[in-house]
Amino acid sequence: MNSRILIADNDREIRESLASVLTENDFICIKVSDGDEAIRKIKEDNFDILIVDIKLPKWDGIQVLDKVIKISPKTMTMMITASATVETAIEALRKGAIDYLTKPLDYNDVVVRVKKMRKLQQILLENQYLKQEIHSKYNQNLIIGESSAMQNVYTMINKVAHSSSNILITGKSGTGKELVARAIHQNSPRVDAPFIPINCGAIPENLFESELFGFKKGSFTGAIMDKDGVFRAANGGTLFLDEVGEIPVHIQVKLLRAIEEKEIKPIGSPSSLKVDARILSATNKDLLKEIEEGNFREDLYYRLNIIDIHLPSLSERRDDIPPLVNHFISKYNQELKRKVLGVDNETMKVLMNYKWKGEVRELENVIERAVLLCESECITLRDLPPHAFTGISMEYADDLKTSVRNFEKQHILSILKRVDNDKNKCADIIGIGLSSLYRKIDELGIKL
Repeated sequence: MNSRILIADNDREIRESLASVLTENDFICIKVSDGDEAIRKIKEDNFDILIVDIKLPKWDGIQVLDKVIKISPKTMTMMITASATVETAIEALRKGAIDYLTKPLDYNDVVVRVKKMRKLQQILLENQYLKQEIHSKYNQNLIIGESSAMQNVYTMINKVAHSSSNILITGKSGTGKELVARAIHQNSPRVDAPFIPINCGAIPENLFESELFGFKKGSFTGAIMDKDGVFRAANGGTLFLDEVGEIPVHIQVKLLRAIEEKEIKPIGSPSSLKVDARILSATNKDLLKEIEEGNFREDLYYRLNIIDIHLPSLSERRDDIPPLVNHFISKYNQELKRKVLGVDNETMKVLMNYKWKGEVRELENVIERAVLLCESECITLRDLPPHAFTGISMEYADDLKTSVRNFEKQHILSILKRVDNDKNKCADIIGIGLSSLYRKIDELGIKL
């Protein structure tokens, strides 16, 4: 994990023993012998965990804890205390320490406790970036589609998930590229580590470096405290760079180095930090064309594009529109407290023939609106946005007789569904007698 630990103890034997056992477990350890030096190190560099003895020269452990909470609030503190000062350790816990150790130390227990602290730290970092709504509102990892085009995508996800190779996900905006990235992460050995998404198209150019790599307090105007970048937040897990084609060229150089060297240097930090994050990227741009135009580095492209997964547009997978529609109806029935059963045949035909320029995202928006406005059990054409669907109708046969017959059949079916198969109401709406409606049902082969 390459987590950084600062050990502050005036007992040389304890310092060396702690550093030795923790280094053997892949932690990076820095040792100091007094409180003053501990505070100076915290100000100069990033540390995930501070292990500090309560009895220290110059500044005692409680004073160091008070300083650390203000200087580096994301650093977790573990206190070391003699058995006679357990009450002081409890005071430290109340002030913000995460754990405490009593002398003589059980070094195996120390390793277990430190690993638990790092696990807690990773969970907190993940929650900071993902937000609660990702889990509460909908299942981000649910990819809908039964078409052959989507089956190819599923096959690729299964093939690449267990590797550590970088993946480039391509496709038009709204096709679900982040869903694929999340599915890869969820099926990978990194599933218990953070998945950190960042939209590169939403970051101002002057903030790219700090968002990616973080910064130290005081490194520039406004840097009032240390900040971890997304690389460090994704340590041990997966970093998803959405709209990767929007990253400025001068930042691409530093991104390439971070990927190749597996280390980052926060702005204002005197040293680099090792990071282990799998990189998943997504773009709706033609990056090869961007390379020709000088907007994207060729070496970065090949570093990101070890494996390419292309997401088909809805026009290439129209058979997936009905299950997508049903999925979104179910989702928004739950969110909006509605009881819509589905869409009528005429409306489904329109939805399948419509040119979805906004892809799946546009389809979802249309269905959300329709579920909200629907006044019957089934969504009809009148529930669709008029500005987008005005004048859209089904594809009919070339000869007039067959086209008229198809229209009559679909129209009667849609009215019957609207009135819950009440034939008297249906006849009144259509403007024909009840006997004529029965004759039409028989002639048109309508099955009720």
